[in-house]
Amino acid sequence: MLKALAEGLSVTLKHMFKKRNTVQYPEQRREYSPRFRGKHKLNRNEDGSEKCVGCYLCAVVCPSQCITLQAGENEQGKRYAEWYKIQMGRCLFCGFCVEACPVEALDMTGFYEMSCYSRDGLVYEKKDMLVPMPGEIRGKQEVVINEKGESVLTPVK
Repeated sequence: MLKALAEGLSVTLKHMFKKRNTVQYPEQRREYSPRFRGKHKLNRNEDGSEKCVGCYLCAVVCPSQCITLQAGENEQGKRYAEWYKIQMGRCLFCGFCVEACPVEALDMTGFYEMSCYSRDGLVYEKKDMLVPMPGEIRGKQEVVINEKGESVLTPVK
């Protein structure tokens, strides 16, 4: 009995004096692995058009069935997604949808701050996930290309 108590206390004492790995969020941000799967994004072609062709493969392969979309055709006969929705509250962040996409239209970013006050805020539509065009204004922020070639949101003056 005393031996078991001593073993338990030794584990507690060992962890009590270890150096802590505390991050003072939001002033400091933890660096995650490059393979981290966060918020989804819909990519664009070089000409600015959407890459998604509305093939439904991402919706079919999704184990939680959180992806819904409707395919359509434009005037040139090219397929695209008329609307695209992901219910992030149901998403498992498994990445199957990204692997299934034949045209690499869907990616997962390292963005992980997706909290909201209602379930409606967890439903992301196509306009929320499309990679913004340079010069596009979203809310009170404008999209600017930085020196690395990434699109970054900056406050509108």
